[in-house]
Amino acid sequence: MGGLIILGSIIITSLFYLPQYPKIIPVLFVTAGFGIIGFLDDYIKIVMKRSEGLNPRQKLAGQIVITGVFAYYLVKSQEVSTLILVPFTGGFDGGIFLDLGILYVPFVFFVMLGTDNGVNFTDGLDGLCTSVTILVATFLTIIALGENSGISPITGAVVGSLLGFLLFNVYPAKVFMGDTGSLALGGFVAASTLMMQAPLFIPIIGFIYLAEVLSVILQVTYFKKTGGKRIFKMAPIHHHFELCGWSETRVVAVFSIVTAILCLVAYLGI
Repeated sequence: MGGLIILGSIIITSLFYLPQYPKIIPVLFVTAGFGIIGFLDDYIKIVMKRSEGLNPRQKLAGQIVITGVFAYYLVKSQEVSTLILVPFTGGFDGGIFLDLGILYVPFVFFVMLGTDNGVNFTDGLDGLCTSVTILVATFLTIIALGENSGISPITGAVVGSLLGFLLFNVYPAKVFMGDTGSLALGGFVAASTLMMQAPLFIPIIGFIYLAEVLSVILQVTYFKKTGGKRIFKMAPIHHHFELCGWSETRVVAVFSIVTAILCLVAYLGI
């Protein structure tokens, strides 16, 4: 239910601004589309009592379809540039922009799917994904306003919805976002940065997302290659710190502080 509340508040708020901010539409499409995939997964698990939910292939197929539509918009739209700002090169006014050419579409798929799954893995402790994403969305809102990119209403709506949700999601959580919320938020972060020509900032502001997904990849790969040995005590990495003796609240606090610092660093890069 938490994911539906988050997604519903984002959609309702954004609808008021669509006439003046048409660039909201593609970001809202991705956010809602990925949220629907998450909702189907949650519905199958909770209502239909099937612990697996959507299998990985079904989930990936839905993400690919939505990403494909979004990538088509980016390539064909005359309002959004496919150039990509390189951090710490002078910002939007005088910085260096990359032109990936035919590699742009594969790059979009990599950013969208990687970010979405990173956010999904981060949703494992009370308040963790919510706290980290509030900071990321705040950074995106500041940049969207400063550069007049035309998507600030939806980035602000995400901040507001998550601030309200966090009141009930901090430890001990009474409401959870599920895949409905985490997949929607992952799609939002990726789509917003691509709309603002700033996807290369994701490894900075979304370092926690990156660490979470890389910890899973490294753990699984090493486990298979060594016949059962592990790099971390448990993956995703927030569980590793728990097994090292950290409390849930300490993990959330440290991960949030790291994100806040990196968002300030990323702002210097703009």
